[in-house]
Amino acid sequence: MPEQEEIALLLLHLERIGRSAGSILMDHLGQLEDKDVDFKGSRDLLTKADRASEAYILEEIAKVFPDHSCLAEESGSHGGSISSDRGYRWIVDPLDGTTNFVHQIPMFAVSLGVLLDGKPIAGCIFAPKLDELFLAGHGQGATLNGSPIHVTKTQAMIDAMLATGFAYKVDELENDNLDHFAKLIKKARAIRRCGSAALDMAYTACGRYDGFWELHLSPWDVAAGAILVREAGGVVSDFSDGSNWLFGGEIVAGNPTIAGFLRDEIAAAGEFNQ
Repeated sequence: MPEQEEIALLLLHLERIGRSAGSILMDHLGQLEDKDVDFKGSRDLLTKADRASEAYILEEIAKVFPDHSCLAEESGSHGGSISSDRGYRWIVDPLDGTTNFVHQIPMFAVSLGVLLDGKPIAGCIFAPKLDELFLAGHGQGATLNGSPIHVTKTQAMIDAMLATGFAYKVDELENDNLDHFAKLIKKARAIRRCGSAALDMAYTACGRYDGFWELHLSPWDVAAGAILVREAGGVVSDFSDGSNWLFGGEIVAGNPTIAGFLRDEIAAAGEFNQ
C-alpha cells in the first residue's frame, strides 16, 4: 500500500475534482433539451452532462497524474486494458444516477475510485444537489463533509434498512433481482431503491442503510463506494463472500452482521430457484 502522504494527496485531488465535476452537472441540471439526451438502451440514458463531466475529470487526472490509467463509464479504458490490475487506476463514473438527473431527482453523484494494483485505496462520491461529499482513503477512515462516518451496529434483519437496485435490462435478464427483493422485503424493516448504486454504498458507509446488494453493476458503480464502506468499518464482497465484486457483477456491502445475513438469504434464494 502507498504511504499515507500519497493517500492524503489523492484525497485532496479527489475532493477538488469531484466537486468541480459536480458543479458541471449542476450547470446542466434542468437545462437539458431533447437533443442533449441519448439512449444506450431503451431505459439507459446518456446526456450532455455525463460527457462534459467525464471530459473534465479525465483531463484533470491526465494533468495531475499522467502516469495513472483510467477506466471511465462513457469512454472506456485510458492507458491500460479494462481489467488492468497494475499500478494506479482511476475508476470514473461522471454521473451516477443519470435517469434521476434527467428527471431532476436529487439522488445523483460523481463517483471516483482509485485502485492500486487492483485494490481500492481511495474514493470520492459527491452528490452536488444535496451538497454531500463522501471521502475515504486506505487507513484514513471515511468522512461525510469532513466528519467521520461509520457503518451501523444493527444486528437483526428485522431492524435493518436495506438498499438495492435493478438493471436497466431487467425485463431481459434471468437473474433480475426480483426474487431476492421479494424475499428480503419480508425480513427487513424496509428496502429502498434510490437509483444510484454509488449513493447506496455511501449511505451504507454513513449508517443510513444497514446493508446493500445488487446485480449487474459495473466497476464505476462500486469502486468508490467499496473503499467508503470498508473504511467506515463495513465489509464488501460478492454473493459468495469472495473478492469478485468489482468486475463480477454482484455485490454485498454493509455492517459485518447484516452483510452476512444478506449473503445467506441470497444463497438460500438461489438454492430454492435451482
